[in-house]
Amino acid sequence: FCALQKEKNMKKYLILFLGLSLFITSCSDKDDEFVPEVEPVADIVVQDFMWKAMNFWYFWQQDVPNLADTKFTSNAEYIAFLSSVEDPGEFFDSKLRFSEDRFSFYSDDYKELVQNFAGVSKSNGLEFGLINSASRGIFGIVRYVVPNSDASTKDISRGEIFNGVGGVTLTLDNYIDLLFSDNDSYTLNMADITATTITRNGKDVTLTKQEGLSENPVFITKTIETGDKKIGYLMYNQFTNEYDADLNDAFGQLKADGVTDLVLDFRYNPGGSVNTARLLSSMVYGANTDELFLRQRWNDKLQGQFSASDLEDYFASTLSDGSALNTLNLSKVYVLVTRSTASASELVINGLAPYIDVFLIGTTTTGKNEFSITMVDDPNRSGAPFIYTQSREGSINPENSWAIQPLVGRNENADGFSDYTAGFDPDIELAEDLMNYNVLGDENEPLLARAIQEITGVAAKRDFTVTSPTDLMTSSKMFTPLKDNMYLDKNIHINF
Repeated sequence: FCALQKEKNMKKYLILFLGLSLFITSCSDKDDEFVPEVEPVADIVVQDFMWKAMNFWYFWQQDVPNLADTKFTSNAEYIAFLSSVEDPGEFFDSKLRFSEDRFSFYSDDYKELVQNFAGVSKSNGLEFGLINSASRGIFGIVRYVVPNSDASTKDISRGEIFNGVGGVTLTLDNYIDLLFSDNDSYTLNMADITATTITRNGKDVTLTKQEGLSENPVFITKTIETGDKKIGYLMYNQFTNEYDADLNDAFGQLKADGVTDLVLDFRYNPGGSVNTARLLSSMVYGANTDELFLRQRWNDKLQGQFSASDLEDYFASTLSDGSALNTLNLSKVYVLVTRSTASASELVINGLAPYIDVFLIGTTTTGKNEFSITMVDDPNRSGAPFIYTQSREGSINPENSWAIQPLVGRNENADGFSDYTAGFDPDIELAEDLMNYNVLGDENEPLLARAIQEITGVAAKRDFTVTSPTDLMTSSKMFTPLKDNMYLDKNIHINF
């Protein structure tokens, strides 16, 4: 593994040895500097991997003093630094992460992380939001149930409320242990809710996690005919590239139906694959392969190492297997959004904005504008040290199963815009109402109904006043390894 040069001068690469190879990067311009050999010390192989990968790839490398190329002047200093925090996770968070970084994370099992990126997880299939209310305490509300899951076989559905687990009332101190621990099974205590109260109703639902649950993110595809309009509705819940063909089929169905308008429902979509975001955007706008979808912005010492072709991604005409994209060639798209709409979902909004009217209905989005890459202890991968590749699993240090998912860059749209850390504000603000969740995809579901009204111009005789808005604290998806990550899934190779 080598580290990059400064803008004008090639750096020296000093390989040290600590059982496995340890090294630090000197950023001095002197050719005769030498770092003494390392004496055997405590096992810090994970911290060593984390520092090397972050020093090389991290978007804010130049802003974190601990990651500076000039941080260490001796082996002893480097080893002492790695040994300063025994727990690798705490080391990553307290020593390496930039203070404004909300999204970089780690995993002690890279295989589990990779499986989650493929839409495979250990789950009971219940997706829910959690609300912290001054008058009603902490409670959960069911968002949707994953088909073919354990939850799909139980008497529980969208809009139902729970405020306890196994008879214990949820609190700020216990909800993580009760709902997101390693326990394979738990029993939810269901409740009835008013604008100010919440009361147990005697209904209990026991759910059990199952290994290898695959969630197809193409949740609902339908065409709604009203007047002279054929409105396509697509609820898409994760940018998972293993289901790109299913996504393309969904657009094929909408195209065959002759849709004139499209509503994309991203309200619960926390993101995922950058390339899938590019494909979906192409399906909406068209196979305009000569028009720029995004341009990557890396850290200061990496940016200049890429060519324009490396940094730029254009709209697509085919899937990765060569299948032609089904495109609607629209000039306007309506997107349903909430605070849970993040990363790759926001990338679609930003990437399409220079070309078509992107009309948002809901509440302000998350504001995650950086992409990440999965890093593992594979420093010898040519041109892309530490980047996970399935074909190189045999080259990953067998003594280190940890992975990190650091933010390594930002995606700018064709106008050069990427500054949406505060999220995208809706054109029409309409929060989900705890008292009226309704059925997803139903024409009377409030957010979809409001989109239909905007498309048709026909004001329905209904009141869109929200009596009890969903003020989300967190959601079940934020406790999966994937969370609200936006990952770059293209071949990265640096010539150095």
